[in-house]
This record gives sequence, C-alpha cells and structure tokens, in this order.
Amino acid sequence: MPALPSDLYIRPVAANDLVAITSIYADCVLHGSASFELEPPDEAEMRRRHDALLDGGHPYLVAEGGGEILGYAYAGPYRPRPAYRSTVEDSIYLEPKSQGLGIGKRLLAELIEAATTAGFRQMIGVIGDSGNQASIRLHAAQGFRLVGIFENVGWKHGRWLDSVLMQRALGDSNDTPPSL
Repeated sequence: MPALPSDLYIRPVAANDLVAITSIYADCVLHGSASFELEPPDEAEMRRRHDALLDGGHPYLVAEGGGEILGYAYAGPYRPRPAYRSTVEDSIYLEPKSQGLGIGKRLLAELIEAATTAGFRQMIGVIGDSGNQASIRLHAAQGFRLVGIFENVGWKHGRWLDSVLMQRALGDSNDTPPSL
C-alpha cells in the first residue's frame, strides 16, 4: 500500500492550483458518487466557484506532496439564505491514488480549524451515497454525528444514490450568537 507522502502539507489554495483541482473534480464527477453533478465543469467554472468561495471568506485548502496537488477541501455556504450564514458545508476531493492514505483526515482537520477561525459555527457534511463508508467514517472520526439520510434522491451511474447528512459544531457554536 502507498504511504502518506513525507513532504505532505496543507495550505491555502492558490490560483495556479485550479488546473489540478479541475482534474481531480472531473474524475470524481465521472467515476464517483461524492458529487451529484453529471458533467464535470471546465476550469473557467471551477475558477468562478473558487473566486466566489474566497470572496465570501470561506476556507479553501489543498494537500500538496511530491510536487503535486493530491486533494483539496473547502467549506462553502450551506444554504444561500442569510440566517444560514454561520453554517458551512464541507467538500473534500482526492486524487484516486491519494485515497486511503490519511490525506482526507488531514484536510478535514485543517478545514475545521480554518472554518472555526473564520467565525463559522456549524459544519455540515453532505456525503454522496450511504455506500461511501470511507467518507462517513472520516467525518465521524472528526466529531461529526449522523443527523439523517435522504434516501434515493440522486440518479447517477445507473442507480439511486442517498445523501447522508452529518453535522459538527465549530468553536462555542451553541453558547453564543453568531459573529458572522
């Protein structure tokens, strides 16, 4: 089994990372169930999404090792209405060769820290398909609890997919009003 790269580090996204990010996401869209998109967006669309996240003060991180981007994660708006402004939804995508090495764990831990520092109060994991046990275990190990499953809500790869909802508090989220 491949090992975690010794030079792995997590850092904020840079504009020149978007070529690799677009490729990673395209593979996930075409071959996985983490995203319910059916056609991979092009680099221009990925750049638009990137810019919107950064303009909104949302954390966006990449995992780099061996001179290449191995994965990325961001915390985006959970819903657009103003009352949700302190709640974020996490997204994590890895190169296929980087899965199962602990990179997702490092990305999610640092994303939680960055979102907390930015003043967000709740993080929601919306996991594509209840069969995605690796993602469910990853979230549970980082303090997320299962809050529900929407069954058979997406049709992809010739089958129905569930959406698994997990949630964790950030900082002192339940004790004080939001700062955002």
